[in-house]
Amino acid sequence: MASFPASTPLSLTIATRESRLALWQAEHVKACLQAQGHSVTLLGMTTLGDQILDRTLSKVGGKGLFVKELETALEDGRADLAVHSLKDVPMELPPGFELAAVMEREDPRDAWVSPHCAGLADLPPGAVVGTSSLRRQVLLQDALRALGRSDVRIEPLRGNLDTRLRKLDEGQYHAIVLAAAGLKRLGLGDRIRHVFEPETMLPAAGQGALGIEIRSGRPELRAALAPLCHARSWAAVAAERAVSRAMGGSCSMPLAAHAVLTDGNLFLRAAWGDVAQGGPLVRAQDSLVLSDLADLAAAEALGTRVAAALRAGGAG
Repeated sequence: MASFPASTPLSLTIATRESRLALWQAEHVKACLQAQGHSVTLLGMTTLGDQILDRTLSKVGGKGLFVKELETALEDGRADLAVHSLKDVPMELPPGFELAAVMEREDPRDAWVSPHCAGLADLPPGAVVGTSSLRRQVLLQDALRALGRSDVRIEPLRGNLDTRLRKLDEGQYHAIVLAAAGLKRLGLGDRIRHVFEPETMLPAAGQGALGIEIRSGRPELRAALAPLCHARSWAAVAAERAVSRAMGGSCSMPLAAHAVLTDGNLFLRAAWGDVAQGGPLVRAQDSLVLSDLADLAAAEALGTRVAAALRAGGAG
C-alpha cells in the first residue's frame, strides 16, 4: 500500500455498487484514505444498471445507469464520494458534480477468457462469443472478418463479473471478452487465456482506471483526494474521454479510444465501427508533446482532434 501525505482528518462515506469488483474498488480507496488518517465507511447500493440484466446497456440508457443512484446519495448527503470504474462514467457529469480524482490505471486491455479456445482462431464452427460492449462487438467482428470467420456469433453478456464467468463455465458461450483490470483486481488473472494488445482490440476510454466523483464546492474533499490522483493516468484518460465526448458522449457507442504517455509524448488512437452495417472500422490517431501533466485541456484538445478525424473518415 502506498503511503500518502497527511491532510486534515475527515469522516467520509463512500457510495459504491455492491458487486464484488465495485466493493474491491471502494475498499481500495477506503484503505488509501485511511492511510492518511481519515475515517471511512462504505454505503453499498444497487443501481438500475445492476437490476436490468435482460437487455443490452445500449438499449436501456447506457452505462450511466451504474452511477445515477450513487450521485443521488452524494446529492442528499448520505455519501461524500463515489468510486467508479471510469469507463462507466458519463462524459458529461450533471451540474454540481465533478471528477475529483483519477487513480493510477490498471491494465487497460481486454482479456480473452475461454476454457477451451486459446484465441479467435481456435473457435469451433458456429461458436458463440459473449460481450456486453458494442465496442468489443465491432472490434471482434473486424478481427473475425480478417480470419474469414463469418460463422461465429457474438451474443450479449450481462451481469457482474462473477455472473459472466459463471455463464461461460455453464457452457452458454465458447469464450467471453472482459476487462483485464477487473479480473486482476479480484485475483482472477489465471482465468485470462489471452490479453489482446491494443493493436487488435483497442480499449474503451478510461478502461482500467478508477474515478472518484464528488459534489462540487468541497475543497476539503478535493484536498483529501489529491494524493490519490495519478497525473499520467489522468492525462491519458482525459484525452480518451474527450474523443467520446466529441462523438456524442454516449458510453454505449461502438467507440474505442486509448492513449499512451511516453517520454512526454501523448499518443492517442481511436476506432469506430457500425454494428448494424458491419464493414471496416474507421480509425484515427494523433499525438502531442505534453510538457505539463496537469494540462488536461491540452489532452482534451488532442481527443477533440482525433474525434474530428474519425468523423471525417465516416464515423457517425
